[in-house]
Amino acid sequence: MAVTNFTGVKVFSTTLARDRENMGENITKWLKENPNADVVDKTVTQSSDKEFHCLTITLFYRQKT
Repeated sequence: MAVTNFTGVKVFSTTLARDRENMGENITKWLKENPNADVVDKTVTQSSDKEFHCLTITLFYRQKT
């Protein structure tokens, strides 16, 4: 198994439906505002209980040189 080197982590997480709908735009905005962030891996995590549904997208990146 290869190990991916990264220098930073950015986490996007929400439990609100309207925020989940906007999460893609928020990630795109962050990527545009951080052009030196080279995303090398990602994880998507979803959890829920009787009342709340949480979506988390974690980006692992390294700074471009």
